[in-house]
Amino acid sequence: MNTLQVQLKISLSEQLKDLLESKAARLGVPITQFVKHLIIKEVEDEEYPTFQMSKRSEKRLKEAMKQIDHAVKVDDVREYFRKL
Repeated sequence: MNTLQVQLKISLSEQLKDLLESKAARLGVPITQFVKHLIIKEVEDEEYPTFQMSKRSEKRLKEAMKQIDHAVKVDDVREYFRKL
């Protein structure tokens, strides 16, 4: 499974950076790995947010599902639109 990676830049006071580096060094891990661990521990019990579909979207979904037999498989989108 490929997971999209993003880079996050944060500004820390020098004192906080030193504390994080010290703790990470005692654990024998890079500071970035330690910070990732802290973030994961903070959010591990959170549920990914889900939202109720609007009535309009629900109606459109039902209409699209009725027409699924007419769907066209497209392997190359650029080529598909070039041929239209």
